[in-house]
Amino acid sequence: MRISLLCLSLVSFVCSTYAVFADEAYKVDYHHALLGIPQQHTTFFHRPPSASRASLLYTLSEKLILGAINPKDGAVVWRQSVRPTSNATDDAYLRVGENEDSVISAVGGEVRAWDTVDGKLIWARGFSDNIAKGLEVIELADGTQQKKPKDTVALFARERGGILRRLNGASGEVLWEYEDQSGDIPIHVSSSTSTIYLISVQAGKAAPKTRVTSLDPVTGKQIGQYPLSTDSDVTGVDSILHAGANSASPIIAWTDKASRALKVNVLGSKHVSSFNIENGSGEEITKTTIHSSQHAQSLCHFLVHFETAKSHWAEVYHVDISKGAVAPAYKLPQVAGRGVFSTSTQDANVYFTRHTESDVILVSSSSHGILGRWPLLPPTGPTANDVSENQDAIHAVSEVVSRSGTTFSVRSALTLSTGDWVLVRKGEVDWRRNEALGGAIAAEWVELNEMEDLAKELEVEGHVNILSAYIHRVKRHANDLKRLPSWVESLTGVEVEPAQKPAFVRDSFGFHKLVVVATDNGRLYALNAADHGRIVWTSKAIDLSPGEKWHVRGILADPVRGTITVKGSAGDFVMVDAATGKSLNSLPLHSSQPVESAIIIKRGPSDAEEIMEIYEDGDPGDIPSVSRPRGDPVLVVRTNDGTLRGIRYLPTQQPTTEPTVVWEFVPAPGSNITRFIGRSTHDPVASIGRVLGNRSVMYKYLNPNLLLVTTIDPSNSAASFHILDGVSGNTLYSSTHNGVDVSRQISSAMSENWFVYSFWGQHSGRDAISSDSKGYQLVVAEVFESELPNDRGPLGSATNFSSVEPSGSDAAPAHPYVVSQSFLIPQEISNLAITQTRQGITSRSVLATLASSNAIVAIPRSLIDPRRPVGRDPTPAELEEGLGKYMSFIDFDPKWIITHQQEVMGVKKIITHPALLESTSLVFAYGLDIFGTRVAPSMAFDILGNGFAKGQLLLTVVGLGVGVLVLAPTVRRKQINAQWQVS
Repeated sequence: MRISLLCLSLVSFVCSTYAVFADEAYKVDYHHALLGIPQQHTTFFHRPPSASRASLLYTLSEKLILGAINPKDGAVVWRQSVRPTSNATDDAYLRVGENEDSVISAVGGEVRAWDTVDGKLIWARGFSDNIAKGLEVIELADGTQQKKPKDTVALFARERGGILRRLNGASGEVLWEYEDQSGDIPIHVSSSTSTIYLISVQAGKAAPKTRVTSLDPVTGKQIGQYPLSTDSDVTGVDSILHAGANSASPIIAWTDKASRALKVNVLGSKHVSSFNIENGSGEEITKTTIHSSQHAQSLCHFLVHFETAKSHWAEVYHVDISKGAVAPAYKLPQVAGRGVFSTSTQDANVYFTRHTESDVILVSSSSHGILGRWPLLPPTGPTANDVSENQDAIHAVSEVVSRSGTTFSVRSALTLSTGDWVLVRKGEVDWRRNEALGGAIAAEWVELNEMEDLAKELEVEGHVNILSAYIHRVKRHANDLKRLPSWVESLTGVEVEPAQKPAFVRDSFGFHKLVVVATDNGRLYALNAADHGRIVWTSKAIDLSPGEKWHVRGILADPVRGTITVKGSAGDFVMVDAATGKSLNSLPLHSSQPVESAIIIKRGPSDAEEIMEIYEDGDPGDIPSVSRPRGDPVLVVRTNDGTLRGIRYLPTQQPTTEPTVVWEFVPAPGSNITRFIGRSTHDPVASIGRVLGNRSVMYKYLNPNLLLVTTIDPSNSAASFHILDGVSGNTLYSSTHNGVDVSRQISSAMSENWFVYSFWGQHSGRDAISSDSKGYQLVVAEVFESELPNDRGPLGSATNFSSVEPSGSDAAPAHPYVVSQSFLIPQEISNLAITQTRQGITSRSVLATLASSNAIVAIPRSLIDPRRPVGRDPTPAELEEGLGKYMSFIDFDPKWIITHQQEVMGVKKIITHPALLESTSLVFAYGLDIFGTRVAPSMAFDILGNGFAKGQLLLTVVGLGVGVLVLAPTVRRKQINAQWQVS
């Protein structure tokens, strides 16, 4: 009997680990592998010499993700995060030498070399207290350029002055260093075939001078230095339009303050050439950009792109290497609308590709003759519902292939103002990547009330005449036919073409739900959770200045009205239709009173929810008395001094009411609050107690107002976790862990009557093996009303309960009984979440993001039960409960990994939502990548898997029906004959 119970317990552990059926892997889940919006100066085509003749598209994005894209289909070949561990910065550089097998990145104080084919790290060098300001691959003309891999020269800024280092291309070893003792601000580094140039600007002056220092590439010694006559045109680093271009004759260029003259200096000569800017439109020039080749063997030609609010044009210049002079070559005409240029090289030839709103034009740098023109077709894919929104290209890179010298083929990767990345080949869009989704900062599930829509339709039919009602019903039924392809697909498993699918189709299982995602570039996206995360719609939510980010404080889905409301940190908000993304109401940015956080509340007699802004120092401000939150709830806010405060709006006869502080939680001296969470708004409880093996009951402490507060004490390397009553502010439970690395991630989650958190520190396990262990830990605690079974504690005989009035005989609040246990885990957890089901009957799983392995794991709740016996074998009664012997270390079973073999990078948060099926919970993770799936912690007991032979069952039923129809006359004839024979 004991062995059978043990086997039953082990089987229960194994069964609860499967997230989906085996045949549903990679089918019910979806993954958008993203890089982030590409940057212009770190994006290029490159053909790895060791691979096939096909080129790859490389980029180092705004999110500091380095990756290679297959230009054929837009799929990610490889990607790596290059975010530095220290010296956080947004400055990033990416270079590759011609015919090189490695690509070099420099971010912060770290320089790394990556294999161009598979993205594997070749070498890395870190320099503390250094910030990268320039990077170039050295191309020398003395024969050493044949050495592979080629060396790299990197420029770093320090607290005072800059330092230039030459790094060995094979190992990253520092070959020489040059320190600039002048205290100037380093701008850039460039190199010709014989010299390395360090460009710097004087610091702390209104009209700083620009200085060019020449260095010997072999020894790193200074061979010359001269100032440039920039007068007062250059006031800082941003005034320099272009510095470098690792070519045979690099240049530095800038314009005067009025943008009327272009000034160019060929590095190595002191002469500054000035050219008048011919602006025929008379409009103010808003932006000037210079495009040039990065290859030392190409022609020394460059293009200057001028933009106004309504038009753009360009001028091409040639550099005479022997004389060190610059001369204008030709001008590309002014065209209305936005446009971008890109530079390509083939052998020594340089080509410029012009992308306008209507076509793509290819020209040579040597002559203005058009080599190719292709009409630009409108981009396809989900766009904003507001047709007035333009999808302008903001920058591009191109690859030109010459076929027989007269026929050319061009493909260009364009970054659009919407944050999308598209590849255009001969004017047609080959693929589109929604890279703006890599900046996801908030997300919310959306319930579209189908029955509500049907009720409205029936109400319309009931208030019109018979003919109109009949016509309306016919149209409604015809519209329902749009769902037929998706219904057939779900029934037969045969995939329907995407073009034949409607935007969104609901189902009877509750899998088809929308997830609305807000991104930091001011956009909203709606994804279909049951259609591989397909984007249903996207719209521009708010206007942002260049470089500005959107900070969302609250997002709310209203299923009754079918709307999505998003509020930002600058007092802005937008309300859109959840089904179409159409803007219904909005308020632009206005930072009169910054919003620090937001709380979801209910006002008035209806159940409609609203977002309440919380301003500086945790103050929600005065509100009209008639707009008080319904039920006078206690709102929990955090003040500027690190205090947690509970506030209420009390009834008053005045027209306005102000918040009243009802309690405060002040952390211990030296400690500060890092996080506080409460129970989810949807957290159903199927049972008020846990039935033990001996049929007694441990009653759960089910307080809907519980808060889990995390505090850290950096001076003592300690972390504390407190359970508070959100109404009274009473501390019900506290636990302190010493030896905690507070610089690492500390995550937590709460559900029902238990909570879980993770950190790195000293293990507090009660077994002898792990008493002195350090590592990543997962702590779980469960809260009961009493330590004794069948006992309800001090409130057992009470008919009413109050969080404010004490219930104990000593006038103290009744404290629950808490049992906790800690487990060592193999990897760090960056965030935690808990599955949700419709009725709460299904066992819950803990969803944990593993940042080091880019995976999400679903840990069975039964495996981390804090009541598992320690130091002894479980009793038969405990085995019947499913409790196994406590083991201090938990290894993550590969079957728990719900992301399977997919690498999900940069997950910031996981949100869950119940389906209509009790067995299933929907999961959505966002951050850099987007990932979604559905899990069944207790197995899918209320739905058939894809392996079920539906077609065979239908054929059997049809066969039986046909058999009945065929045999019915025979049976009837026999019955009639039998009656005649009897008579």
